[in-house]
Amino acid sequence: MAPTDAAPQFPSGKPRVVLTRHLMPSVEARMSELYDAVLNEDDRPMSRDELIAAMRDCDVLVPTVTDRIDAGMIEAAGERLRLIANFGAGTEHIDLEAAAKRKIIVTNTPGVFTDDTADLAMAGIIGVPRRIREGTGLVRSGKWTGWAPSGLLGRKIGGKVLGIVGMGRIGQAVAHRARAFGLKTAYYNRKRLPESVERMFEARFVPDLDDLVAEADILTLHCPLTDETRGMMDARRIALMKPEASIINTARGELIDQEALIAALEEGRLAGAGLDVYPDEPNVDRRLILHPNVMTLPHIGSATVEGREASGEKVIANIRFWADGHRPPDQVLTALI
Repeated sequence: MAPTDAAPQFPSGKPRVVLTRHLMPSVEARMSELYDAVLNEDDRPMSRDELIAAMRDCDVLVPTVTDRIDAGMIEAAGERLRLIANFGAGTEHIDLEAAAKRKIIVTNTPGVFTDDTADLAMAGIIGVPRRIREGTGLVRSGKWTGWAPSGLLGRKIGGKVLGIVGMGRIGQAVAHRARAFGLKTAYYNRKRLPESVERMFEARFVPDLDDLVAEADILTLHCPLTDETRGMMDARRIALMKPEASIINTARGELIDQEALIAALEEGRLAGAGLDVYPDEPNVDRRLILHPNVMTLPHIGSATVEGREASGEKVIANIRFWADGHRPPDQVLTALI
């Protein structure tokens, strides 16, 4: 691959790289071998002022989804920072336009968490209709009195309509898994998939999101957070869902109007929810925690040893390409300069 520009020069001979969170030991060890790496060994999220100070004193910042990097921070970063090598696929926490204006390259780590997140989504797709959270709570409470013909009845999975919102990598991985459980997959996407892909996943395109929401027995969200998708599952759309339906969200908490969701659950207009993400993390509304058929997980969709190691390796590769004067393989397209 031809260089995009002359290789950058570093006073110490190595780029100074700041990691905002504690990563896998193997990743940090390799970072320390290759670069002048500054680690966050206590894994405490950095404050806004701490992030700005770090950005002023490094060539490369390695943030995660917990780090909000806005235009003001990028403007205050000074001239040294030239690469933001994000750990993770999502980049909505970074002001890409501001980075592009300052000629700061932004990279991410796409694809490595696809299967892990799809697996966790399937846990909700199966677990919420079968009332797994309520069942485990009953056993743990010591109040279970034994098997009964009408005890803790859930909903059958096979033959039900799984509505997938967002048919990218993760949505397609969920559709692939859903076939094994006999689910009928329908999907909404900004662009319809090729017919050959639809046949492969036995997935039916629904061009109107409202129609998909009303039809689905289980609705699972796999779209990015944008101005258009923020709050897409609002009170009006949630009211379209069947009362026996459930909603699964392993994407971003802000996709759902949380107050509208809680109201539907408490009023019996929705059977349950499986949530791995929340609009105000790490704060989780107590009403969701207390609801018997809401699976509340601590944002662990990508939490596998293999996935986190692979993401770290992609970060290292992106930095190495950049430091050698080449375009990083995972440069975010909207930030091309």
